[in-house]
Amino acid sequence: MEMLGAILDLGKTILAPISEYYKYHRSVDEHMKNLKRKRDDLECKKSDIELKIRAELLPRKKLKREVKFWLQKVETIKADIQNIEQEAERGKYFSRMHVGKFSCKKIQEVTELIDQSCGFGESLVIDPPVSYGGELPTRALVGESTAEITMEKIWEHLLDEDCRMIGVYGMGGVGKTTIMKQINNRLLKEKDKFNHVIWVTVSKAFNVIKLQNVIASMLLPNPLKFEDETTRAGELYATLKEMKKCVLILDDLWNAFPLENIGIPEPTSENGCKLVLTTRDAKVCYGMNCVTIKMELLSVKESHDLFLKTVGCDVSNIPEDVVEGVVKQCARLPLAIITIAGSLKNVVDVSEWRNTLNELRTSTKGSAHVDDEIFERLRFSYERLKDKKLQDCLLCCALYPEDYEIYRDELIEHLIGEKVIESMKSRQEELDKGHTLLNKLENACLLEGGSKYVEKRRFVKMHDLIRDMALQIAGAKFLVLEDVPNEEEWGNDVEKVSLMCKRGSKFPSVSPKCPKLSTLLLRGYANIIPDSFFVHLHGLRVLHVDCLKFESLPNSVFDLKHLTSLRIIYSFHIRRVPSLAKLTALRSLDLSGGSVEEIPHGLEMLVNLRYLNLRTSKIQKMPPGILPKLCQLQLLKLPFWGSDVNGEEMVRLKKLECFEGTFDGVKGFNTYVESLEEGGPSHYIYVVKPASQLGVAELGESVILSDCNICLLPKDVHALRIRRSQRRGLSWDYWKKTVWFKKGCEEIEYLNSYFDTFSRLEILDLFDLNNLKGLFREEKVAPAPVVPSTPFPTSNNFQYFIVRI
Repeated sequence: MEMLGAILDLGKTILAPISEYYKYHRSVDEHMKNLKRKRDDLECKKSDIELKIRAELLPRKKLKREVKFWLQKVETIKADIQNIEQEAERGKYFSRMHVGKFSCKKIQEVTELIDQSCGFGESLVIDPPVSYGGELPTRALVGESTAEITMEKIWEHLLDEDCRMIGVYGMGGVGKTTIMKQINNRLLKEKDKFNHVIWVTVSKAFNVIKLQNVIASMLLPNPLKFEDETTRAGELYATLKEMKKCVLILDDLWNAFPLENIGIPEPTSENGCKLVLTTRDAKVCYGMNCVTIKMELLSVKESHDLFLKTVGCDVSNIPEDVVEGVVKQCARLPLAIITIAGSLKNVVDVSEWRNTLNELRTSTKGSAHVDDEIFERLRFSYERLKDKKLQDCLLCCALYPEDYEIYRDELIEHLIGEKVIESMKSRQEELDKGHTLLNKLENACLLEGGSKYVEKRRFVKMHDLIRDMALQIAGAKFLVLEDVPNEEEWGNDVEKVSLMCKRGSKFPSVSPKCPKLSTLLLRGYANIIPDSFFVHLHGLRVLHVDCLKFESLPNSVFDLKHLTSLRIIYSFHIRRVPSLAKLTALRSLDLSGGSVEEIPHGLEMLVNLRYLNLRTSKIQKMPPGILPKLCQLQLLKLPFWGSDVNGEEMVRLKKLECFEGTFDGVKGFNTYVESLEEGGPSHYIYVVKPASQLGVAELGESVILSDCNICLLPKDVHALRIRRSQRRGLSWDYWKKTVWFKKGCEEIEYLNSYFDTFSRLEILDLFDLNNLKGLFREEKVAPAPVVPSTPFPTSNNFQYFIVRI
């Protein structure tokens, strides 16, 4: 009986899958019909939901995550059903069981999806949280009494139910922006007063599209969809009208405009909104129907106190009448006081002070228009720089758009191309010179400094009055416009041209004859430049193109034999660049941030090249034999995905100070590291094999191995990070000289079995090394514990370590 039972059980075990196979095989046609009916039901449900989404997804509305995920699952299951239908159509006998089983499974999944759609609730969208506003960096109020009185007036009007629009006016440089930044930050602290605070810098170059874009960027998850100003205004209006108790601050407005043209709802007691603007012209306030508040000049005492505070040194040995005379020449204007006092910082020589007073008195034009007097005082600070390099550096900053944050690293490259910074022995010396120039201009109060983003990227910025003064000094030598001028507008004396092309701009068919033109900066939305444009620009040395819509470079660019700096960035439509063979004077080539797909022909001819940045292009391969010919390179940045470099070729680049790129293997990398006996790049990101999705940009000086074994390390490693597998977690962007091993470290038991370059090690991070027994092992000495109680013995600089096993 026991044997019979065992036989029966075995029979059931054998027959069960056969029975299941037969069931699915026999009923496959019925299952497929049911699946198609369910798929049609799901498609109808999807169409209904999409119609409802289109009706509800107004500006600022956001699709619920569950709805978005549901739509994704619908598309996935539709693709699965299509695949099984194709398999069923092929009609193979042995695949019928698989088709039947799969269709049953999908019927259940489709039924569940249809049921899920009934649980979305009444609405498929939500209102994402609107940013209340951001705190703005600002200096302390200048002239406490005057400024505080003005600020309290503005604050009282903001809280006054009957006051809806406020206009603050006063001459340029009097402190309107500073005081409104204080108001902005105060509103953020007292959140019970208003729900939203929006800050917009308008400036002289006002146009409807630009203002709409700036406001929309602060409120909408996506840019405005339409090109037509009226339609865009309606889209923006639909968002703003839902925002109750909102304060909109428009800084530096030059012209009055109807609110409806932009899409700004009129502030009323019902919506609780307020509009505050600053302007130099009281007529703008009147045109906008504002309650007006005048920003007064400083009192004599406030002027004196601000001047002495900015000078920052003891002036007791300077005759009082001389000090007061210099202060008086500043005309009680904060900007003039700050710039002139900045030029006299730490000056204690009486003769120099008297000379300053004399120059200020004689430089005044005596014009009744006060702005001319302001310019003269600002010009005095420019002339007092004495150093022509500093003056040229300041004038170069005026080529950038108004209110533009100019990144220091980009500006210094520009100054090198302009030869404001002369060639030096090393790139680091040139960078140090550039930062020194910019620091001096900041200390002289002619530039403002700052930083932004996670990496604290530093920038400088010009006050619009300083920029106007610089352009006035440059005169006919500079041409700074928002569109390409006609041929007759190009002067024979023009030396530097900056064109900020508006959306939809098209280059006219012009061929300017400017024999002195050395610099051309193109930004904005230009698309196609005619080949004739560069034909007569034989003296051009610096060409920087930053145009989103740019499609191609005319061939005439590549005949400019005197070109030393060529920069084409964020031009995503350019796929290839013509031959560079004739540009033998080129010292800097930047094709980053675009879509260039191949190494330009003739690159090997650029034997004078110092700077080559292909960092975020789509170049797939670095052809062999090119790098050894570029032996003057000081900076080389290549994509991390593709463009593998040969380690033996890299050895030839003896002057390299900065490198980011991928080696073609461990052997080549080891060869390169062995060659660094006499030093190497001070900044590097070495990648061996593709880095996959590794966040290399945040690592600083780094070595990254992907699916590789242990290799040699540079001797200046300051931080060592070893982990068995890629897991993103803490941000290590503050590290210097970092080494990161992604895989191939499973066999590590003791670190000094693999590495002996710990002389400068400061930080050690070990993660997920299952076989680690200790940090180091010496002959005839027991292995150290995993977490030693003493600092790492082979490094005098060791700060701390992290062990996570």
